[in-house]
Amino acid sequence: MAHFTYLKPEQQEALRKTAEAIVAPGKGILAADESTGTMGKRLADIGVENTEENRRQYRQMLFTSGPEMPKHISGVILFHETVYQKDDNGTPFVKILQDQGIIPGIKVDSGVVDLMGTDGESTTQGLDNLTKRCEQYYKDGCRFAKWRCVLKIRQNLPSALAILENANVLARYASCCQQAGIVPIVEPEILPDGDHDLERCQKVTEKVLAAVYKALSDHHVYLEGTLLKPNMVTAGQSCKTPASPEQVAQATVTALQRTVPPAMPGVVFLSGGQSEEEASVNLNAINQYKGKKPWALTFSYGRALQASALKAWGGKKENLENGRAEFLKRAKANSEAALGKYAGGIQGAAAGKDLFVKDHQY
Repeated sequence: MAHFTYLKPEQQEALRKTAEAIVAPGKGILAADESTGTMGKRLADIGVENTEENRRQYRQMLFTSGPEMPKHISGVILFHETVYQKDDNGTPFVKILQDQGIIPGIKVDSGVVDLMGTDGESTTQGLDNLTKRCEQYYKDGCRFAKWRCVLKIRQNLPSALAILENANVLARYASCCQQAGIVPIVEPEILPDGDHDLERCQKVTEKVLAAVYKALSDHHVYLEGTLLKPNMVTAGQSCKTPASPEQVAQATVTALQRTVPPAMPGVVFLSGGQSEEEASVNLNAINQYKGKKPWALTFSYGRALQASALKAWGGKKENLENGRAEFLKRAKANSEAALGKYAGGIQGAAAGKDLFVKDHQY
């Protein structure tokens, strides 16, 4: 096979170590990579103006939440702006995370665009100069990346074209990252919008993940140095028969068993519009499910780690400690859920708040 160029053994080893550190037992990812526009919506909910300073203050609150944080959080996905921001004392956020043993990551896609000839489906852009950009992020301290693709369930969706196109884009992204020494988190999100039942979501999830792993293989991506960020298998947001956490767990684990190679070290679920409490309870049920689970099953949550913290903070300096306490409370709940030990019922300022956003974009 000399005519193929693969990563050198030492490159593979570095990627594998990073991927395994991110999914260490009881640890998961804080997704703090909301774009400026999305952050604006979050801040508007609490009556705070969307300025760079307010975004900096809010993220500083999360990243300096105290010695408990690294017990539960292994990595933080940053937005480009945040990689280069500093705390009030002039210490770069990246260094603040590194000093706690938390791995900085970076969102590298540049958003979804319409896929012509489809019924409102999309692909994700951002491949231009990606390896070069990743090399720069590596120099700046980032060790993993995230790229989100979006698929929809409708009567005749997702189409074969959308599945194939998004699988190939994810594989190309993963290949570019690995060349730069960065672990790619592969995120094919199937949106929860719709009235489809649990079984339909499971079948679609299986088809999408099978296509993604075929594409990763075609692109010679080193699986041990990747992570998967999928949706949990849930019934659609407006389905008349919601599924129990145990049903979600069975459908999710079964879909993964049928499609995801055991070489891949860990699955970091997205919360996909679930409330904070739902996301913790479902993750816990997945980890309690009796079945073959050769990968770590943990979290990469944005809204489901931040809703209560954001509300408790409210943009006020005097509320910083309240915000940090809410964040840590939720981080601990998800840490326990990743071990299958979450008893449920942790109350937060917005623990039960519906976090669903139609056609969610970052």
